[in-house]
Amino acid sequence: MRKNSIKNTRINGEIQKELSNIIRGEIKDPRIALMTSVTAAEVAPDLKTCKAYISVLGDAKAKADTIAGLKSAEGYIRRMLAKNVNLRNTPVITFVLDESIEYGVTMSKLIDDVNQKSGRGDEDDE
Repeated sequence: MRKNSIKNTRINGEIQKELSNIIRGEIKDPRIALMTSVTAAEVAPDLKTCKAYISVLGDAKAKADTIAGLKSAEGYIRRMLAKNVNLRNTPVITFVLDESIEYGVTMSKLIDDVNQKSGRGDEDDE
């Protein structure tokens, strides 16, 4: 199976949806922040490994605690995933902290600041 095939894309979406449901509803670990979301899941073409990109709303300590909590519950998450998704092989999950949303918000604020400053400068010239 190729990396960008339709089957692989469908499996990625299904794994992402199920991981999101498991993290939100099944895990009771207090280290995992309430505002935790699965932004993407990349399953290898051989279905042996999966990278799950996790976005956490909070400070650096909340992010570190959430990743640690997810790594400690990895076996349980994999077992629940095997139960809910019918695949020949259940992939080994690696959790990766995804800071792209936070980066996007920061860049948007910087762009807005520049636009406001340049807008004020144009008014002074008139």
